[in-house]
Amino acid sequence: MSNTIGTKDPTQGIKTPTQFVAEVEKIVKEKRMNYLDACLDYARTANVEIETIASLIKGSQTLKSKIQTDAEAIRMLKTAGGAKLPL
Repeated sequence: MSNTIGTKDPTQGIKTPTQFVAEVEKIVKEKRMNYLDACLDYARTANVEIETIASLIKGSQTLKSKIQTDAEAIRMLKTAGGAKLPL
């Protein structure tokens, strides 16, 4: 039973955090957005609960690290190592 009407379900086949990371990487490259926005875009287009996306992110240290790096770059998070000198 599918909850989509006449469209391909993007969540079909996503069973592991690794597969989710691949989809997010694809969105980042195609739409040129950061990782957090790509995760939210995926949730919106695939009609997936944010809690489901959160559990997939928690299962991938790689994706968590990339989201953290993006968040530090736009100053949503303090940097882990303290202050950085501008390059």
